[in-house]
Amino acid sequence: MVTFFEASLDTISVHHVGNPSHNEFYALSDKPLELKDEVIPTLLMQYFLKPFEKANEVYHLMHTSGDLNLNELHHFATQVFEDKEKFHEVSEQITKYLHKVSNHPNIKTGELYVVYFNKVQIEGNPLDAIGIFKSENKETYLKVYPEDGGFGVDYEENAININKLDKGVLIFNIEKENGYKVVVIDKSNSNQEAAVYWKDDFLQLKIRNDSFNQTNNTLGIYKNFVTQKLDDEFEMSKADKIDLLNRSMKYFKEKETFDMDEFAGEVIGNEKAIESFKNFKSQYEQEFDSPIADTFEISGNAVKKQARDYKSVLKLDKNFHIYIHGDKELIERGFDDGRAMNYYKVYFKEEA
Repeated sequence: MVTFFEASLDTISVHHVGNPSHNEFYALSDKPLELKDEVIPTLLMQYFLKPFEKANEVYHLMHTSGDLNLNELHHFATQVFEDKEKFHEVSEQITKYLHKVSNHPNIKTGELYVVYFNKVQIEGNPLDAIGIFKSENKETYLKVYPEDGGFGVDYEENAININKLDKGVLIFNIEKENGYKVVVIDKSNSNQEAAVYWKDDFLQLKIRNDSFNQTNNTLGIYKNFVTQKLDDEFEMSKADKIDLLNRSMKYFKEKETFDMDEFAGEVIGNEKAIESFKNFKSQYEQEFDSPIADTFEISGNAVKKQARDYKSVLKLDKNFHIYIHGDKELIERGFDDGRAMNYYKVYFKEEA
């Protein structure tokens, strides 16, 4: 999705952001950072851009009022894209705004890097991009060096691991009227209330409703339907549920295009269950204001992502796990009166 083999780092400004709920302030640098050798820009490029190589979701900046001009990041980005001479001044404004929304007590302080990039590719299109990155977690590193015919050991505290970007966003100079193309990283905060500030409060994002998002949402909705909703209307064993999940994943892996009626007939089959799934899907679309077309191109990357969450394991007490990948007719469920226990009977031809 994002590549940077042709990219270059044009300008970078570094500031510090505290947490106002702890009476911490921000600290602004007077001018952009001077990069005096060729190694530092290369390391910074790896630190800032490499995590985005696996980013599939593309977002747009938005505002809850519907007026895109009220989104602060959209305003800041537009200023820079229209006049790059304003870059450092705008980086200070971005820092002040991030400080303003960083008021949850669990939000960590850290350095904020605002970067102007040239020729970062998104979906094969080389574009200028503004990157905003925050480092919150520091580590201690050992340094081993030759000394007096042997080796000496030293350490450095509060250093940054360039392979672990905490928070980052790339705003690409394209589709301004839609809120620009945006990709985002947020890996540092396990506290949900504190974590939402980066995407929701600072950036104010909405995901682009493309084939990746449509595929991802449909598989996610179907999984929730099978695991959470079906029990309300049907009596089903866990083996039957796993079979429904396996059939849906098989459909998405084998087809190039999703068709709702085809999917319902081949995977669900039961008319009452089909109607229930369509209603379940409609409720999701209304609740999250995210319509899903009845026909769309299937995204292989979205299928791979969802496949990690689709479970085909039947867990029986603490003694057995049965992995069901094929024909559910080869497994039978019963009850043993003598032992007063449930059982599964599994049929197979060869033991691997």
